[in-house]
Amino acid sequence: MYGPPEMLFRRKKESGQPARRTVEVVAAVIRRGNTVLATQRGYGPWEGWWEFPGGKIQPGESPEEALVREIHEELNADIAIDKFLTTVDYDYPDFHLTMHCFLCRLHDGGFTLNEHHAARWLDTGTLRDVQWLPADQDLIGLLADLLPTLPDQPGLA
Repeated sequence: MYGPPEMLFRRKKESGQPARRTVEVVAAVIRRGNTVLATQRGYGPWEGWWEFPGGKIQPGESPEEALVREIHEELNADIAIDKFLTTVDYDYPDFHLTMHCFLCRLHDGGFTLNEHHAARWLDTGTLRDVQWLPADQDLIGLLADLLPTLPDQPGLA
């Protein structure tokens, strides 16, 4: 009825629709008390928009290894990963993004912006005050509900 798999593959390939590229990344929702760190992109077509810091997973890396590496590169900071939050799938115009998000904290509380224009600590009342990247926007509702329920983190106020 449908034909052999080789024929179906050829038909799809001949349809003229390019295969959509998938990019797999990690994001750190870095927490300090009941606030989270937002960073403003300093490069690329989304320059000026806000995001949770992170980046691409390299071949052979676990998401956690990638996150530790990316935060060290972007913020010159060391983090502790407390827990996995969610995975966001989002279709941008030219690629599909799969973003694994983790709740984290800074080891010593300090960081340096190596790739971003600015950073802000946002609480539930200010989470919507910045222009989030579309994929990151999907986390805002989750965080607005989650932040007030989390216990305090001693030493990170």
